[in-house]
Amino acid sequence: MAASISTRIFRTFGSLTSLGRCSSPNLSANTSGNSLSSLTSDLKYGMALLSNRKLSTSILTPDDTFPSDLLTKKTVLTPDRTIGQYQDLVIPVTNFQNEEKGFMVLAGDVFDVPIRKDIIHNVVRWQLAKRQQGTHSTKTLSEVSGTGRKPWNQKGTGRARHGTLRGPQFRGGCVMHGPKPRSHAIKMNKQVRRLGLKIALTARAAEGKLLVFDDLALPTHKTKNIVNYYNQMENTKKVLVVEGGSIDEKLKLATQNLHYVNIIPSIGLNVYSILLHDTLVMSRDAVNKIVERMNTPINR
Repeated sequence: MAASISTRIFRTFGSLTSLGRCSSPNLSANTSGNSLSSLTSDLKYGMALLSNRKLSTSILTPDDTFPSDLLTKKTVLTPDRTIGQYQDLVIPVTNFQNEEKGFMVLAGDVFDVPIRKDIIHNVVRWQLAKRQQGTHSTKTLSEVSGTGRKPWNQKGTGRARHGTLRGPQFRGGCVMHGPKPRSHAIKMNKQVRRLGLKIALTARAAEGKLLVFDDLALPTHKTKNIVNYYNQMENTKKVLVVEGGSIDEKLKLATQNLHYVNIIPSIGLNVYSILLHDTLVMSRDAVNKIVERMNTPINR
C-alpha cells in the first residue's frame, strides 16, 4: 500500500530529475526497509525543491530586471475617451493648404451622443423611401383600349367563356392589382430624424474622420488643388464637403470632375450622405449652423 501511495505521489510531482535531482537513495529503499520513512523523506525533498524553484508568477523586486525578450514590441492603444458622454470636443482647424487656424469646440450634445445603429437604419430607410417618386402606373380593365363586345358566343364554340378581350389573360390586356401612383414615404418623428443626424456626426468625429476648416476658399478653380489635398489624406475613399452658406464657385469648379468629392450645403446635410462618404469636411460656419439647427425647437 505504501508503494502505491509513493507511486501516486511520484506521478503528481513528476520525475525527480526534472526537479533538479539525479537520483534518490530512498527510491531503492522502498522495496526493502521502512517504506513509510522513505515516503516521508521523498515528500520533504520534493517540497523543498518546489519551494526553491523560481516560478513565472514570482514578484519582481526593484533590483530585478525583467527579461527584454518577453516584452512585446507592439504599441497598446487605449481609447482616449468613451463615446456618448455628451462631452464637448476640441479639434484643430485647418484649411486646404494644411495651415493651422486654431481650434474649435464641438458641442457634446451634437457630436458626442450614444451610438444607436437601429436609429441609423430606420433613418436611412425613411430617406430612401421618401425619395422614391412613386410614379409607376399600370392600366386597369377600364383603362385598356379595345372593344367591349363579347369576342364569341357563350356556348357552342367549344372555347372558354369570355366577355372581353381586355382581360389580363389576353395579350395587350390589363394588369390586375398592378402598381398605381402613390407615396412610399413612411412616418418618422422629427426627434428621431434629428437624433440620427447627431449619431452620424458622432461616429465620424469618433473615427477621426471629421475635419473642420476655417474656410473652403481656394486660390484658383483648378482641380489639382483638391487632388493634391486628397492625395495627402490617409484611408479616404470619398469626401463630403459641407459649406455653411452658398457654395463657392471656385470650389464647385474644382470638384465637379471628381467622383470621389461631393459638396453639399449645411441645410441639406443628411444621414445617408454622411454614410456614403468616409470623410467629412466642414467649415466653421457649417458646424455652427448644424449646431443651431439641432438646437432649434421642433414645431409640432
